[in-house]
Amino acid sequence: MAVLAAFMVPHPPMIVPEVGRGSEEQIRETTAAYEKIAAETAALCPDTIIITSPHTVMYADYFHISPGRRAKGSFSDFRAPQVKFHEEYDEELADEISAAAAMEGFPAGTLGERDSRLDHGTMVPLYFIRKHYKGGKIVRIGLSGLPLTDHYRLGELIRASVEKTGRRAVIIASGDLSHKLQSYGPYGFAEEGPQYDARIMDVMGRAAFGELLEFDETFCDKAAECGHRSFVIMAGAFDGQAVKAKTLSHQDVTGVGYGIATFYPEGTDESRHFLAAHLVETEKKLAEARDRSDEYVKLARRSLEHYVRERRMISVPVSIPGAEEMLTKRAGAFVSIHKHGKLRGCIGTIAPVQTNLAEEIIENAVSAAVRDPRFDPITPDELQWLEINVDVLGEPEDISSEEELDVKRYGVIVTNGVRRGLLLPDLDGVDTVEQQISIAKQKAGIGKWESVKLQRFEVVRHV
Repeated sequence: MAVLAAFMVPHPPMIVPEVGRGSEEQIRETTAAYEKIAAETAALCPDTIIITSPHTVMYADYFHISPGRRAKGSFSDFRAPQVKFHEEYDEELADEISAAAAMEGFPAGTLGERDSRLDHGTMVPLYFIRKHYKGGKIVRIGLSGLPLTDHYRLGELIRASVEKTGRRAVIIASGDLSHKLQSYGPYGFAEEGPQYDARIMDVMGRAAFGELLEFDETFCDKAAECGHRSFVIMAGAFDGQAVKAKTLSHQDVTGVGYGIATFYPEGTDESRHFLAAHLVETEKKLAEARDRSDEYVKLARRSLEHYVRERRMISVPVSIPGAEEMLTKRAGAFVSIHKHGKLRGCIGTIAPVQTNLAEEIIENAVSAAVRDPRFDPITPDELQWLEINVDVLGEPEDISSEEELDVKRYGVIVTNGVRRGLLLPDLDGVDTVEQQISIAKQKAGIGKWESVKLQRFEVVRHV
């Protein structure tokens, strides 16, 4: 069969009366919309309810699909242990999604379960659905730290697996919107909060799923949203289909955004292959950026690509027209690599360790590509999607206080004994000196309250 419908829903535990104990009255509009969702689900009589949740097992580089035959959970963490769930998993469909992912080397499957209990991102939707519909098994899928494009691709794999197994399925895209809508809310206010909610409700109300891929990661982080990746997975399940969308509600009275919308497929629409179109446009922009790159970045890219393909280092050029200083100057340098807006590798040297800057860049480009311990080595099929920049560091200078720092102008080095951490200046998402120092400490393994020696440095950034 196919994906019959999908629903965008929030998951505030307080909406459950046994948890809210009266406070759920604040979001009565959301409750009423949830009841409609549950009734529509029941009317569809799905074999399987697929729930994507930000609060189940999550990895930076892998999508976790809950394994096993069944799972249970309760709202005991929210002082309502009497509200319990016993759910049966659709093992065949979960295995098919895992197999489809494995066939193309996509990072999704049933490995690595750390906690088998149902999470509240799953249980809140089920609380309403199970009042109306007792049938249907579930498949529970977590999000990841991978790019939005990978979340969309997972949605495509889910739909293909549903069709292959002959399931009648409904997708529940569980996720709250911004957590920074009101100053009195639990997370405070950020101007990106209301901006995110207005934009996401507009996009989802039009089923303009291609626009989901255009949300900047830093913007989403500043808005403190939790559901965007969940919505993107759902969007991928409707790739190439016309979709009828309807917005049922949006509330922000608690400082957190709760949005509910319905989506029903209406046949094939070849104009709605959003991931393919996005990748074509991205490749075009990257090609234009490569043509504009200066000699520093071109050298880093040449070094990186040659090593990834040939497993051999390139030689230092005899001459570099327009940038001969790279052959005579010595300096520390960082090479940063991004893919689809996400960091893919970053390695550098605080002070020069090679004969000249050109050799420094060549070595650090390879290290960023294949030796950054946070990431798997870059593979040849990724090369076309990489954005590269090179930061050449100035001499560090000692400073006596944080007041001598500026996150846009200066990078920072923190030192405590043999532990030393560095953070470059002018990074997306790092807006204060306090953030800058905290991240540098974390990178060095220095405790939050431990004292450090501070140094600052300037960089010349090449793109």
